[in-house]
Amino acid sequence: MYEQSPGADRSPVVLHVPHSSRTLTPAARGSVLLDDAQLSRELDHMTDAHTDLIAGRAADGAAVTPWTHANLLSRLVVDPERFPDEREEMRAVGMGAVYTGTSQRGRLRNEDPGHERELLAEHFDPYAAAFTELIDDRLAATGRAVIIDVHSYPSRPLPYELHAAGARPAVCLGTDEHHTPPWLLDAARRAFADCGELGLNTPFAGCYVPLKHYGHRTEVSALMIEVRRDLYMTEPGGAPTDGLSAVVRALTALVDAVTGPAARPAP
Repeated sequence: MYEQSPGADRSPVVLHVPHSSRTLTPAARGSVLLDDAQLSRELDHMTDAHTDLIAGRAADGAAVTPWTHANLLSRLVVDPERFPDEREEMRAVGMGAVYTGTSQRGRLRNEDPGHERELLAEHFDPYAAAFTELIDDRLAATGRAVIIDVHSYPSRPLPYELHAAGARPAVCLGTDEHHTPPWLLDAARRAFADCGELGLNTPFAGCYVPLKHYGHRTEVSALMIEVRRDLYMTEPGGAPTDGLSAVVRALTALVDAVTGPAARPAP
């Protein structure tokens, strides 16, 4: 289940918000081994709270309205940004496309290949297809697509993190060697300069590109924005703070910077 908010026809920008929801389907909830209190705590840790609000306000404030694609289900149902197969390194801690592990390295659900296939077919595949269609639409309309992946992460590492020893800057910029051109990274650095220290691919790396385009469509650019949660909210899972406005301004500035025809150098 997802929601697409249309932008201007001439905008190549898609704001992607994959992890802001706390909602589980009845079938997914039935497979989760945690009681209600434990589940609420897990959602506090694993939800990128208020990133939908940040993206929505940035879209509203942009000079040219970007398109938005938001996941309406929790990543504990399926995580649409994981590889659905052995390519996904997070499978090592039970966090492939369908999670079996918790943020604390506990057991979220039992291994059940049949249930996993059902969740992927019902949620992962339609989500990926709709996002791919949106990117294809932007390519047809503008000749390019710019995916800005809107995330957040806790100020202190959680046990599930594979790269917890890395720096935890105010804003982490996640890149891909094929899909994050220098002009996009430079634009992000300028836009988020006032938010504090910026880091590159630490503590999280990479960015989301539909598998159809991954590795061979350079017209599809992508960048992940990971905002450290203490900048804009109370942790874990609490209300937004005054810092949210600064994050919205920065994301709005990035959208504006990459929307116009002068945003990227000529090929």
